[in-house]
Amino acid sequence: MPAYQKEDYQDGFVTTGPEGAACSLSSIPGAVMDPEISIMFQCPFQGGLTEDMVRVEISPRYNRRILPEYEPQIAAIWENCCCNKPWLFNGSKFRVHSVAMERGVLIFRFGLTCYRDFIGTNWSSQAAYLQQRGQVDFEDSQAYLAEPLGVGAMLQTADDYFVFLRRSSHVGEAPGLIDLPGGHPEPKAVARGIPEELISLDDLPEDLVVQELFSSILMEIRDEVNLPLSALSQPLLLGLARNTTSAGRASAEFYVRCSLTAEQVKQFYLTGGPEAEESTSIVFMKWQELLNLEKNRDIWKELCPSAKGGVRLFLSVREGCS
Repeated sequence: MPAYQKEDYQDGFVTTGPEGAACSLSSIPGAVMDPEISIMFQCPFQGGLTEDMVRVEISPRYNRRILPEYEPQIAAIWENCCCNKPWLFNGSKFRVHSVAMERGVLIFRFGLTCYRDFIGTNWSSQAAYLQQRGQVDFEDSQAYLAEPLGVGAMLQTADDYFVFLRRSSHVGEAPGLIDLPGGHPEPKAVARGIPEELISLDDLPEDLVVQELFSSILMEIRDEVNLPLSALSQPLLLGLARNTTSAGRASAEFYVRCSLTAEQVKQFYLTGGPEAEESTSIVFMKWQELLNLEKNRDIWKELCPSAKGGVRLFLSVREGCS
């Protein structure tokens, strides 16, 4: 598996298929149930969902429930986190409450949350307690959690390599592990000109939120891998995977095709983009390697949960239901 450092080069849930045929994780060679991930939603046909097949409902009903006695703990966790990693900053995020497939359209139910609340709930040592309370109080284990939606991309080059990144040691999540290019869709990208801390649900037209959901992954690829947008295809949504190491936080996983070869992608990456500091090296894997990736425990254990979810969904949606 070749990995390209910035400094040098090193070698180094069952759903239904297109005609209603069942396809499951058991159709993926070597697939086992990894305790770090679960599939929240899988595209019910081969290929993926285009932007026009997705809608968004935004409502305060989908915001995080407040547990008054726990709120001071969130503030304390965030303050301590910022002391240890002063480069971290808070920001508004979309909270994913649920998704539903209706008449061939996937509906995201969104509220608003923030990165501070994510660190103070999903990443808290009390996350299991919050989930237990949520189940008891609302029959929803995630009710008291921030649940900001992440995005990731299975990015395939013109010569059929897939692009992964080795995360740097100073990032807030999964430092040092191998990940997909990705990040978060941003409310501030929709509510332009409004201070981030003042953004409300009324500032977020639902059609523009859908646009941001799909365009955000392209922007993340541009900024993290330093690729021109003109080299990237329109994203296809494969599904959503939950990261159980962060109390089930969900990430929307996409497929994106790149018109550049792996060597060309490497050269763009080594030049460095706006978010170059978030990774230390680029990793390329052939399609055949993905098929047996879970059997290669040494590599699989180096993938962060969001990358595992992306691989699982790609193999199920684009390869496993044929």
